[in-house]
Amino acid sequence: MKRLYYLFLAMTCFSTPSLLSSQTLHYPDTKKCDTVDVYFGMRVADPYRWLEDDKSPATLAWEKEENAVTNSYLDAIPFRQAIKQNLTTMWNYPKQSVPTKAGNDYLIFKNNGIQNQFVLYKKDIKTGKETLLLDPNLLSKDGTVALNTWSVSNDNRYFAYALATGGSDWTEIYVMTMDGKILPDVLKWVKFSSIAWYKNGFFYSRYDAPTGNVLTQQNLFQKVYYHQLGTPQDADVLIYQDKEHSLRTFSVQTTDDERFLLIYGAESSSGNNLLIGDLKQGIHASLHEFVSAFNHDYAVINNVGDNLVIKTNNGAPNYQLINVNTNNWEVSTLIPEKTDVLEQAAIVDHKIAALYLHNAYSKLLLYQLNGTFEKQIALPGMGTVASLSGKQKDKDLFYDYTSFTCADNIYKLPMSNPVPQLIYTTKLPFSTSDFVTEQVFYTSKDGTKVPMFIVHKKSLVLNGENPLLLYGYGGFNISITPTFSASRMLFLKNGGIWVTANIRGGGEFGEKWHLAGTLQNKQNVFDDFIAAAEYLIKEKYTSSSKLAIQGASNGGLLIGACMTQRPDLFKVAIPQVGVMDMLRYQKFTIGWSWSSDYGTSDNEQQFHYLLKYSPLQNIRPGVSYPATFVTTGDHDDRVVPAHSFKFISTLQADQAGKNPILIHIEHMAGHGAGKPVSKFIDEAADIWTFIFQNLQIPFKPIHFEK
Repeated sequence: MKRLYYLFLAMTCFSTPSLLSSQTLHYPDTKKCDTVDVYFGMRVADPYRWLEDDKSPATLAWEKEENAVTNSYLDAIPFRQAIKQNLTTMWNYPKQSVPTKAGNDYLIFKNNGIQNQFVLYKKDIKTGKETLLLDPNLLSKDGTVALNTWSVSNDNRYFAYALATGGSDWTEIYVMTMDGKILPDVLKWVKFSSIAWYKNGFFYSRYDAPTGNVLTQQNLFQKVYYHQLGTPQDADVLIYQDKEHSLRTFSVQTTDDERFLLIYGAESSSGNNLLIGDLKQGIHASLHEFVSAFNHDYAVINNVGDNLVIKTNNGAPNYQLINVNTNNWEVSTLIPEKTDVLEQAAIVDHKIAALYLHNAYSKLLLYQLNGTFEKQIALPGMGTVASLSGKQKDKDLFYDYTSFTCADNIYKLPMSNPVPQLIYTTKLPFSTSDFVTEQVFYTSKDGTKVPMFIVHKKSLVLNGENPLLLYGYGGFNISITPTFSASRMLFLKNGGIWVTANIRGGGEFGEKWHLAGTLQNKQNVFDDFIAAAEYLIKEKYTSSSKLAIQGASNGGLLIGACMTQRPDLFKVAIPQVGVMDMLRYQKFTIGWSWSSDYGTSDNEQQFHYLLKYSPLQNIRPGVSYPATFVTTGDHDDRVVPAHSFKFISTLQADQAGKNPILIHIEHMAGHGAGKPVSKFIDEAADIWTFIFQNLQIPFKPIHFEK
């Protein structure tokens, strides 16, 4: 095979990084105000409160100044453009999704390499002919219009889809025929909504039009509507609302046969109620409140005649499947709780495919409809199955598999003879055969055993001098499992070690593991992460001067808390779109829904433990903090950018050491979902440039095989 060598990379990238971190950075002179809040008799200053108004001329001017400082710093690093070029080439390989059967076609999302958004095709099952159905790349010049959610009508005639602009959670729903004809239907002010088909229309959730800043205003009184095709939105039928509880959200589902209407209500990020309607009565079917409390999770997998198969953690912290007879509402256990965590289930061709999590990696089991175990489906290794695709009347189940060193492979599983058939293998422009993944369990502060994955070259020498990036999340019952990243491979191929710590607060070991990292137990999350770093140093994988940490969203909070609690332990910190002001997060958009994990400053007991770890309030003058690179987006209406704005301003003012404290605010970007590939590459290039520079890693270009 012919190897292509990038000579210009060789000319610029083999030198040792210059010591830019020792140069004096001139940060913007961010003004302070005298805002002080009083919480239960305690005064807490908030001198950068004015930055919460993200549309004010003063804030916009400040953003430009901060970005200018950051770009000036990065531009002075000689290998910045070389890293971007390498990343672009590494990212440039064909990708595709798990197929979804729709009548006589499969729906498949594809990306030819570095297209900003994936493109949807329908593929004729018999002939294999592919036809373009939807290309979001044609909807904007910069790729900032993205597909958010979608659904095919049960008669396979229509395709409804929600589009988001600039990374915002706000979407608009459109409809087309499966032949590609766009219908006039347009539904606005939709957020966090499913699309549930019934006859010639669908159920969905929306808010009233905002009266204030659409990107920061608190979202209240979500309602469920039914939209009939061909009618204007103001003719939509109100199906359900709750006039007494303004903060509740609602998602809607219909069973494959359109027999049952299912409305899930939520007061926070965990636990839901469940209303069930029999659609034999039409869209105004009376709703039976099967679950009234919000203490546990319930998710209907599908129905088998009059019976509903439901996944729940009620009485089963690791989840189980139950059977509900809708004639008398009797409940029976279908598949009991196991030691492993039940993540997903699908009913396909009279069998149940159940996806479990074992020590933070996937296991796939098959059961008969009566719950009798049939067989385990072999997976290639410690990896992740993210998607199970198949409806009850289908004959085949499709699923994907990925790991830290294996990009997506897609399998077909005929249910009549359940032997996996590999139908798609991702072809990479580089090799991953030089790397190995190991899993270790380390001891946290309170004695809890915590697992983490360590990815490195097979030739690794444990000498304490290896650059290492430690990643974590630790919240909202979300499990961080092995996945592939071309961007990460750039670091690994330059001698780096990647570590994912499966800390408490996540869902890796069920609801008990989650609750052990919430509310008054939140400090366990930070202790677990700090203990991971200490273990990696003790075992000579790395040292503090070679250790970077990274996390996003709730993971950004993790990084902010750890770097303020143990600034001596880390050399580089990358908090992305983080929740940094724990005293005010609930006042913006959907932030209030996180209170089940965090608590709020409105409660006196919760205020005191929030204040102890809130990253913003725990920055101290005279402390040398790690080299810090904060990222956020100006359209982030999930974790509003004010969190990052106030955090970076305080950190720049109080930093005593010479490590750089920088922020990049991306225009027309949100919390992450739907971000165009071009912006992902730009952001990754800047992050790796910052990390390589401050960990003093000589960048060597990656060679590619053609």
